[in-house]
Amino acid sequence: MTAGPDEQDLASLKGRTMPVRDILDLFRVRVRDHRSVHLISQALRDAGLTTLPDFAVCGLRSNVDVVPLTAVPARATPAGTGGEDEDGNGDGDEEALPSHALPQRLLLGDIPSARRGVVSVNPGTPLAQATFLMRTEAVSQVPVTTGMAQIHGVVTWGSVARMYEAGKPPMLDNAMEKDSLPLSDARQELFAALPVIREHGYLLVRGDDGCLSGIVTAADVTERFEGAARPFFIVGEIESLLRRCLGAALDQEAIKAVQTNKKAEHRTGQVSDLMFGDYLRLLDGEQPKQSLAERADRNWEALKWPNMPREQFIGRLKRVKDIRNRIAHFDEKPLPEQMIEELTTFAKVLRAFAP
Repeated sequence: MTAGPDEQDLASLKGRTMPVRDILDLFRVRVRDHRSVHLISQALRDAGLTTLPDFAVCGLRSNVDVVPLTAVPARATPAGTGGEDEDGNGDGDEEALPSHALPQRLLLGDIPSARRGVVSVNPGTPLAQATFLMRTEAVSQVPVTTGMAQIHGVVTWGSVARMYEAGKPPMLDNAMEKDSLPLSDARQELFAALPVIREHGYLLVRGDDGCLSGIVTAADVTERFEGAARPFFIVGEIESLLRRCLGAALDQEAIKAVQTNKKAEHRTGQVSDLMFGDYLRLLDGEQPKQSLAERADRNWEALKWPNMPREQFIGRLKRVKDIRNRIAHFDEKPLPEQMIEELTTFAKVLRAFAP
């Protein structure tokens, strides 16, 4: 890691709110590994500072507050793992997945539907046209607006039903929800808005220009969290299956041979202490270090997978490692479906071979 900020630059951070990415840029590092996290944390502590929430486990674009160290209870130093090993063959971009791996600060605007646009009608629109839009556009809410800035009400299937129950004429004005409309700003934190979405079933969202930019429904929230959580579970299953296969076939000495980024007393020989880069060093016969490549040949034979094409398996394992690192870097955009399919397929392959 190159030289970081001087004392004056560090002191100027006190009281600031800034993205995690800006903190890494300040220290001239690209990713968070065990070394960079330790050095940044130590530099902040030396300046009497820390971050809330912890910069080591937030999304790169998540904001953290730089506060005096005395303002928070003592805590353990974050311990990112991975990093370059003693042989220079490590995985400097491999981050540990913390237990609370979702982004710490999720905004309404991070839900795609909050910025997708709104199907709306003006106050003079016949009710039949509004309900026709709801059917053909597959939406359950149609705002009644003037210029997308002035909101007169919202037509929902529930409000239409209440109009008929009350025996009112079927007119747009009678079919609108008008009072206490659920409305918020795209910059509001999602978690603070969840009670409103739960109560009403939807939330109107204004963009930075004050106009309606989208609608967030309970289904949108479910989809967003399913998209964020699903890859973590699949990667977790893949790692569990890999450990079962390797643990059943290899002895402790074989495992210790790849634990070169640890001190001798910490080379446990336990497969549960390995990361994806270690799995590759255990099995990849094309890796640069000859001694590890030769061991990998013996390890592969020990697995007794005669019908498994080794080159293709290693290629898939490398791809899974890359996707896993993308997850660990907390990209706030949902993982593309193609990558989720790659993870799912690899998990299926491992299930067939796991003891």
